Amino acid sequence: MQSGFDAHNPPFDRLSQTEVEELRAALDIGYFRPGETILARGGASEALHVVIKGSVEARDEGTLNAVLGPKDSFDSRALVHGAAGEDFTAAEETLCFLVPKPVVLGLIARNPGFAAFFYSEISEKLNAFADAHRAEGMESVLRARVREANPGPAVFIDADATVEQAGHRMAESGSNVLLVRDGARTGVITGMNLSKAAVLRRLPLETPVREVCHFDVVAVDAEDFVFEALLLMTRHDKRRVAVLRDGEYVGFLEDIDILGLVAGNTQLIPGRIDRARDVEELAAPARDIQAQVERLHRQGVKVEQIAEVTSDLNRRLFVKLFALLAPPSIQEQGCLLLMGSEGRGEQTVRTDQDNGLLLAEPVLEADLARFREAFSGALDGFGFPPCPGGVMVRNPVWSQPLDGLVRQLRVWVMERSPDAAMNLGIFFDAVAVAGRADLLRDAKAALIGTMRGERALLARFAHLIETFDTPNLGVLSAFMTAVGVGSDEIDTKKAGTFPIVHGIRTLAMDRGITATATAGRIGALVEAGAFEPEFGQELVGALRVFMAYRLRSQLEAVRRGDVEREAVVRPSRLSAADRDILRDALRIVRRFRDTIRNRYNLGAF
Repeated sequence: MQSGFDAHNPPFDRLSQTEVEELRAALDIGYFRPGETILARGGASEALHVVIKGSVEARDEGTLNAVLGPKDSFDSRALVHGAAGEDFTAAEETLCFLVPKPVVLGLIARNPGFAAFFYSEISEKLNAFADAHRAEGMESVLRARVREANPGPAVFIDADATVEQAGHRMAESGSNVLLVRDGARTGVITGMNLSKAAVLRRLPLETPVREVCHFDVVAVDAEDFVFEALLLMTRHDKRRVAVLRDGEYVGFLEDIDILGLVAGNTQLIPGRIDRARDVEELAAPARDIQAQVERLHRQGVKVEQIAEVTSDLNRRLFVKLFALLAPPSIQEQGCLLLMGSEGRGEQTVRTDQDNGLLLAEPVLEADLARFREAFSGALDGFGFPPCPGGVMVRNPVWSQPLDGLVRQLRVWVMERSPDAAMNLGIFFDAVAVAGRADLLRDAKAALIGTMRGERALLARFAHLIETFDTPNLGVLSAFMTAVGVGSDEIDTKKAGTFPIVHGIRTLAMDRGITATATAGRIGALVEAGAFEPEFGQELVGALRVFMAYRLRSQLEAVRRGDVEREAVVRPSRLSAADRDILRDALRIVRRFRDTIRNRYNLGAF
């Protein structure tokens, strides 16, 4: 038995204790000299290698893709699919644990979580590892504090008030439960209590509420755990419990609030948005949307689902804000746009505002100026950071009549600068969320009509993917560490997300595809024959990997208060399995960048 084998290192942490013992009993150790080929590209393997000491270079036709170190494993493809994807060579004296192929295949057959590590598609790997966090997510819900479940407000009424007055108070407050003040004691009356009093008991509407309420109030403290509230609900057969803070009643926690922690507050936040009567009342649900992102992530929800939920809620928020602030002239003539990652439905943690306004015809300048400042100012207050590039309703360039914007788009096309290309890309991702959607359709049709089939213009547009490099995971960090300077860091947005998003955006514009979500564009491009379905799946999988890793980094950055580094990932702090997924994703991006370079002859620039 190899007692030095770390069974907590993914993917081995998916194994049961019995399976770990089976694996350890079968382990062997291999020694490899510097420069020795451990696995050749295209060859099969009779064991899974797990590095104990030393380092291993992974090369693809001579290109160094990664340097593997202790706890890294290779090569799952050679073991399961019969052919190594790269050449693996010892960079120095190296020791590896050798897990025999029959043992690995047996564990794969019995343990789906462990098997996920060996999937050829990175999206399947990512999904399986996310599934492993879901049980942890449910446990975290029960450990949440009562205050985190967003209890409803405490609404009071005097015990001398009538049943009729209590009904009106509930309607005015939007609450189905009231706290009853009766001298030194406090009671509770619910909508069901009122219904039974009026319908079943046929009591007069003038009956004082003290005669129909109950004073056996079951309460928890706002700092108690949710599981304690659940126990009280079960023990007393209650659907809600009162919430105390410093001995004072501050609200009610209902079973649906706890459901909100489990499934997210997606079913609750829309109602709060719709009921908001002014900008100030919209602030709370705006905060709830952002808190929801962290809650869903903690529960192991897939990143694309988090992005979809967040996008839907943000769009509802924008529509309500538009309805509250836009004067009739703008509501009748205008179209509110969301652009960039918000338009594509791929934003999770808020980065910056990307929005605009199209008008069918000019409106009173005073109306437009007030709306511009009120709308962008409200979003500032909700926690949406201003866009550094000024892509906001506040900026007249992005809030103007249709014919003016079309002229501006043509100026950007002919300008052929990186900033102009970025503006075109941001606009191409636009969706209409309120007002006249036909205005956006006309503007996009004009842009596509100008760009489609124009190879020189499209090449300039595509050249933006060369703005940032896509590194070979482990190569730079290994060198920097060896000479004692720098740190291993990868900006997942620059290295991964942006090349995929912009490359796909270029191909979509080239072929007149009007879908906005990157995954939707990839699907349309596959149908159009731009590339094979398998590569399309790989691109979608890689995009979701970068979104998932960036979300994790963003949440950590928010907690640290260091949002400028919200997309930075340090591979040395990732598990071996996470590094393996990230390495695969970066490999797919490099292949895609080569596709774009060749298609648009970017080497000519």
